[in-house]
Amino acid sequence: MPDFVVLERDDEELRAAARDAGLALRIDELRRVAKGLGRNPSTVEAHAFDAQWSEHCSYKSSRAQLKRLPTAGEHVLLGPGEDAGILHLGEHRGERYAIVIAHESHNHPSQVVPFEGAATGVGGIVRDVLCMGAEVVAIADALRFGDVQDPKSHERYVATSAVDGIAAYGNAIGVPNIAGDVYFDQGFDENCLVNVIALGIVKEDRIIRSKAPPDSAGWDIVLVGKATDASGFGGAAFASLTLDAADAQANKGAVQVPDPFLKNVIMRATYRVFDYLHERKITAGLKDLGAGGVMGCTAELCAAGDFGAIIDLDDVSTAQDNLPPAVIAVGETQERLAWVLPPDATADVLRIYNEEFSLPAIASGARAAVIGAVQKEKRYVLRTGSEIVMDVDIDFLTGDIQDELPLNEADKNCCAEPHPCHAEPVEAPPDPCHAERSRSATIPVAFRSFDTAQDRRIAQGDGGLAERLGHLNVCSREPLYKQYDAVVRGATVIPRNMDAGVMAVPGTPLGFAVAVGGRPEPNPDLARSAAERAVLEAVCRVVAVGAQPLGLTDCLNFGNPRKREHYRQFADAIDGLQSAASRFGLPFVSGNVSFYNESMQGHAIPASAIVACVGSLKDISKVITPAFKAVGSTLYSARADVIPQILQTAAEGTLRSCVVISDGGVRAALTKLVWGAQRAGSTIGARVKAPRATEPTFLIEADETAALGHDCEPIGETTEQPLLIIGDKEHPLGTILEQWSKPLVEIYG
Repeated sequence: MPDFVVLERDDEELRAAARDAGLALRIDELRRVAKGLGRNPSTVEAHAFDAQWSEHCSYKSSRAQLKRLPTAGEHVLLGPGEDAGILHLGEHRGERYAIVIAHESHNHPSQVVPFEGAATGVGGIVRDVLCMGAEVVAIADALRFGDVQDPKSHERYVATSAVDGIAAYGNAIGVPNIAGDVYFDQGFDENCLVNVIALGIVKEDRIIRSKAPPDSAGWDIVLVGKATDASGFGGAAFASLTLDAADAQANKGAVQVPDPFLKNVIMRATYRVFDYLHERKITAGLKDLGAGGVMGCTAELCAAGDFGAIIDLDDVSTAQDNLPPAVIAVGETQERLAWVLPPDATADVLRIYNEEFSLPAIASGARAAVIGAVQKEKRYVLRTGSEIVMDVDIDFLTGDIQDELPLNEADKNCCAEPHPCHAEPVEAPPDPCHAERSRSATIPVAFRSFDTAQDRRIAQGDGGLAERLGHLNVCSREPLYKQYDAVVRGATVIPRNMDAGVMAVPGTPLGFAVAVGGRPEPNPDLARSAAERAVLEAVCRVVAVGAQPLGLTDCLNFGNPRKREHYRQFADAIDGLQSAASRFGLPFVSGNVSFYNESMQGHAIPASAIVACVGSLKDISKVITPAFKAVGSTLYSARADVIPQILQTAAEGTLRSCVVISDGGVRAALTKLVWGAQRAGSTIGARVKAPRATEPTFLIEADETAALGHDCEPIGETTEQPLLIIGDKEHPLGTILEQWSKPLVEIYG
């Protein structure tokens, strides 16, 4: 294998060579690789470091800031650091159940190839949950699209095709999509966001870790799944670059190709392997192949267990002959997993995949095969034939990577020294990029409903209720959500709606709720308050269905971290997440950072800290559905301070319905409850006082015995008249439901 020459080239020669080779590493990083190795890297090594040191894999610009987030709590079984986080859900008949949750972005691929990019985003997050030993039971998504008004625009194509990809994948693998949100904003014209969440259920004594177990030196490394091809080669590096429309066609090769039907079989075969290992009390390690392919997965799997690895690339099944070793090693072909197994279990596991579930007969080249072994020496070695094409210290490859200083001439727009990537957390961490934060960066508990001049005009009542309810960021999302199968497992209690989705744990009274929060923030001075609001929204939406919040995940979507203003927004958002999570006493157990959501013209997305909250229900029969229940109920408004009362009255059965007041204010919240009642077969109206300028957090329907306390303000009652009466204005229910329901019909059918 030829070397990728670093040491003998000057900066301009090295930059040109890296560009020609498709490497995204900066010049200083390439020189760090050569210095660390004490020689020029081989071509395979250069591509391996390109993937492993990418922003997507290494978190080199965000790791120090992420350490400031709370990650511990009474329900935490496994926090950030492995494929997914795990929280204790509840106990039934002596068995302890846990919920596994992971949160990831697939933004760049979804912008370039929307259907495949979004579909493979779902595929990757599902594997993350599966690899913890869990049965995958639900998915959710948070979507941000551009201006979709023009039916012939690329923005409309991205918005519809990404949803089609999510639906096609989730429906084919038989996992219901039960929660999420969507916003439309011109700030996402050039960079959409597709953030995906997956959840699974596992008994706590059956959790599998995504690392080589103790004393596993000499154990087999088994690759399972689709034959490796050239799709997704350079995908991790691609996710860490700004998008250039001129390179759109070339970028498509970095997007993986999904095969959900093969994944369906792999999932069920893996569940069978879980049973086999549990029956025989065998410990194993399991990790999905995502960014970095075979190399990234096996290196991280073994390094996490404090081991090295040796891999024979010739034993990797390939979809075509003569694939270069670098592609076999680093290509991000979908639908693959890697096991670390004791040798006496390997034959049985291979039999389950290859014979019992017939992987080779389902897709050409698909199979389970031994491709290497764990080794005690902490080296990562790749071989092909008799040639060693990679031999590096495994900790150097997978360890904490941070940018070195000084910054080179090509980075004049970066933050001044010290670079914020190096900011070490202290008792009260200073903002790394600016000394003074705007006082407007803090907001009260209530949500801000609108931001643009037009939105504020609508919020103030100009144009009437119809214009408010017909706003794309207020109207019903049902036309989009109906693309997804939300009930395929038969365990869905509340399918996707404007608040939380809820599922039961079959065979138990337990259930869980999941919700998403995080409105895009175009004002760079409000990134902190937007992140606080994201936590608040997600937590309150879980509470609104009667669930006790357990933990949080995040997906942090920002522009170029090497630009002062973008990194400042990210650091501010971390402040907001830390503050809000600490207020609720909730940990972050999983998450993702997505940087470089910026076009080559320098247009970055609005700051988008997206948060998911998962909550538990000890008795699924006590769930609160978002629908008016009875005529004559009292309607209350309340802020987030009443969460304990809401949970208490929900458990007592005196709380009839509850929704979070967010975009569209009280009027939109009332509309959701009316719509929910009509879906349940009842026509119930309401009479309320005119909403105040500052909206509360919850709209509550309760019976006369509910002990909600003085913090809940009575604002009206439900009626048998088919009207919403708001102040002195009457609105027929049929009219407002039509206005609320129709805006997305043209887009999503």
